[in-house]
Amino acid sequence: MSISLPKQMQALLLASVCVFSTQVQADAISYKVKVTNLTRGQSFTPILLATHKRGPQLFKLGRPASDELATLAESGNTEPLSTALTATGKTFSVKTSGPLLEPGMSRTIIIKAGKRARFLSMAAMLIPTNDAFMALKSVSLPRGFHTAKHFVVAYDAGSEANDEQCANIPGPVCHGVGPSPDEDGEGYVHVHAGIHAHGADAVELNAAERDWRNPVAMVKITRVRVQE
Repeated sequence: MSISLPKQMQALLLASVCVFSTQVQADAISYKVKVTNLTRGQSFTPILLATHKRGPQLFKLGRPASDELATLAESGNTEPLSTALTATGKTFSVKTSGPLLEPGMSRTIIIKAGKRARFLSMAAMLIPTNDAFMALKSVSLPRGFHTAKHFVVAYDAGSEANDEQCANIPGPVCHGVGPSPDEDGEGYVHVHAGIHAHGADAVELNAAERDWRNPVAMVKITRVRVQE
């Protein structure tokens, strides 16, 4: 059975919806996030960015990585972690950039936040590695129209052994398999020790070309006045 509302009530309801929509749009704040790859021989897979309220944590140093983070760190797949962040109910916006960000290159992503969602988290896999990822964890977004700069280190998810075998490393250098659910690593997230070229595929993973010294990325976050 359909319900017919008086025209005056319909107009009032429509006006209320418009006011609510306008208020939500007004509460949204746009930020420009520029990510620069500082490494000599590592590429970043598509970068996951999320603006959120206080609470969600991508990882804790010295603790096991979540399955979703391990998937990102081993294969570059951002979808499981994106879904998990959204499910917390505390995210304002989740975006994934692409394609690969090569050494020495920069990429700018526009993302929105809210007055109560003033934190940014970010993660991407480094390739070619077994399970290295770079990440920002719950950094405060700038309140004014200035630029906040962050230098980002590379972490080891601890979910896969650093055997440096191309069969276990995805991407254009090694063409291997990403996720390794049947393999164990160190068992906890820690600062990555880099590439040592000790495996059978030392030619592809030559430490002189692929190793790094932290930081691996520079991130500049700027609040923008007009949507770009």
